[in-house]
Amino acid sequence: MKVVILAGGFGTRISEYTKKIPKPMIKVGKIPIIEHIMHTYLKYGFSEFIFATGYKASYIKNYFKKKKYNIKFVNSGLKTMTGGRLKKISKYINKNENFLLTYGDGLSNVNIKKLVNFHLKHNKEVTVTGVKPPARFGALKLRKNRVIEFREKFQDDVSWINGGFFVVKKKFLKRIAGSKTYLEKQPLETASRLGELIAFKHKGFWQCIDTKRDLDHLNNILKKRKKIPWI
Repeated sequence: MKVVILAGGFGTRISEYTKKIPKPMIKVGKIPIIEHIMHTYLKYGFSEFIFATGYKASYIKNYFKKKKYNIKFVNSGLKTMTGGRLKKISKYINKNENFLLTYGDGLSNVNIKKLVNFHLKHNKEVTVTGVKPPARFGALKLRKNRVIEFREKFQDDVSWINGGFFVVKKKFLKRIAGSKTYLEKQPLETASRLGELIAFKHKGFWQCIDTKRDLDHLNNILKKRKKIPWI
């Protein structure tokens, strides 16, 4: 099963780094984010990758020239949206094939084999990994203006969100109109409405890298722990 990684965005929320390099190439520890993501898939035996690149695509390609991974690079355009990037790799996916999909900025110890088995069992167009993000703020329970309860927010208080690790049937790509389509809007909303989107719940480690704060958090984890929590 092929692994598609969306790696073409501008990464504007972490522009301290992305003015010079594409977001997936920001290093966590000694290697880029995208290489950490690859290691998660490689752990479960998935070794054929397709990178949908765009912004500073040559930087990614030049880095991996020195590596021995099996990667197909597809330049999906500079201003293409997430759905459009996915649409542009469709010719590399066989007609009745399922494939794995993720973004180039999220790390998790999701069990990819269990995710795939869950997808095959339920036989829907798309399986999305649902995660609960780390709780960051204290929770207030109010009655008018009076605080009747204050406590640190627990993860259980947080709703499930898109964790970015998908399994997808090829036919889902027909729901993507073109380059300006966001994957997270019309295509997935339509699949949900038609009962073709199902969630695999993951309660283990998950962290996206949107800001420098997120990056610093992950680097601090690496310094403190002997074992990488997303592998």
